[in-house]
Amino acid sequence: MRTRIIAVGTAILALLMSVTALTRTAQAATGLHVSGTKILEANGSTFVMRGTSHAHTWFPSQTGSFANIKSLGANTVRVVLSGGRWTANTASDVANVISLCKQNRLICVLEDHDTTGYGEDGAAYTLDQAVTYWLGLKSVLAGQENYVVIDIGNEPYGNTNTSGWTAATSNAISRLRSNGFQHLIMVDAPNWGQDWSFTMRDNAAAVFNADPQRNTVFSIHMYGVYDTAAEVTDYMQAFQTAGLPLVVGEFGYMHSDGDPDEDTIMAQAQSRGIGYLGWSWSGNGGGVEYLDQVTNFTVSQLTSWGQRLFNGANGIKATAKEATVYSGNPPQSPSPSPSLSPSLSPSLSPSLSPSPSPSPSPSPSTSPSPSPGSKGCTATYKVVNQWGGGFQGEVAVKAGNAAIGGWTVTWTFANGQTVTQSWNASVTTSGSAVTAGNVSYNGSLGAGASTTFGFLGSWNGSNGVPSPSCTAA
Repeated sequence: MRTRIIAVGTAILALLMSVTALTRTAQAATGLHVSGTKILEANGSTFVMRGTSHAHTWFPSQTGSFANIKSLGANTVRVVLSGGRWTANTASDVANVISLCKQNRLICVLEDHDTTGYGEDGAAYTLDQAVTYWLGLKSVLAGQENYVVIDIGNEPYGNTNTSGWTAATSNAISRLRSNGFQHLIMVDAPNWGQDWSFTMRDNAAAVFNADPQRNTVFSIHMYGVYDTAAEVTDYMQAFQTAGLPLVVGEFGYMHSDGDPDEDTIMAQAQSRGIGYLGWSWSGNGGGVEYLDQVTNFTVSQLTSWGQRLFNGANGIKATAKEATVYSGNPPQSPSPSPSLSPSLSPSLSPSLSPSPSPSPSPSPSTSPSPSPGSKGCTATYKVVNQWGGGFQGEVAVKAGNAAIGGWTVTWTFANGQTVTQSWNASVTTSGSAVTAGNVSYNGSLGAGASTTFGFLGSWNGSNGVPSPSCTAA
């Protein structure tokens, strides 16, 4: 029987507060990195994870899930991998996963699931074995520090001998760093991720300082242990008092060990600037099928949990902000890795499969500029990339000489093109006419400020650039 979580005592809080006196000067950041309780991008912009987990290792053909997750507003996807407890995900497969994340403008949290329940589950790997797996992937991970977070091992201890978590986690971080890994590292809690013994909470400072780069974020999994508001807020507050970074690496709206308080989890995460990643996109079994966010990997079939996570109060659509590393930078071409194994090559969605040589992008088209001093906006349409039957478009919206509170962009396709996926805008179509409106976080623009939204589309014959029109609110 699990031990109930209790309120954080004054003595514990005082001990944690003393951690702030420790020196935590990191080496020069080469990508995503922590600063105090926050995660920052290389340019210093704050990044708050909002997304879900995708069980890639068990469903390697479901590569269309990356675009579908993005289409619902996520900025991050946590990808389940295996180094051998299940069918191993090879370097070429992981390279393709990273490409799919970048193609869909998602930050990629890669996690090794082999360690789940170590000490209780006899099949579970040690964290040291997980590090060996990551070392074997170094060739495809190096240089991806702006886009990739390494979650060393999922739920790396069950409820047995959890005291070993601190040394094992510290040693795993040190081994990655000594082998040249510069990435932001994520570490999961023991107790099947829920840390009801407070092992991670009370030893987080020691683990953080074992990282010579001071670039580690802690991940708590909130299921039945966190079924009251007090339990959720006390745990989050402990890390904020300690000045240490925390994300909710997994959570659900129901669970076999209790009913998590997902409303408080999401509200507190939003108010505190803490990232969260729901579990999981689709494919759950073993009695927890209710944790599927869509039915049978079909984006149009959101479950109750999916509706809550993506579209509810403090949900992904309302709170996610895309990583700035993608702003103004076209995503990589969706070309699969040349070394992709034959069994994985067909898993690319047909609508995303490029021709070997993408056609040159047509010139961008811009709507007329508003007159000086007017409350208006302009829109610039461009084709970022195109391949046989498909293309990726981007529209930049810029406010005129006065601030605006919202915008709507319209255009008409002249060559039969269609929009199949979109992000950072609410896009509707009627025949060849397309209407795109701002979402909650990118409608208000100061004078001269701009934002972008993107989409995937299909074309046949020609892919002419339409002339968009922008209307400000």
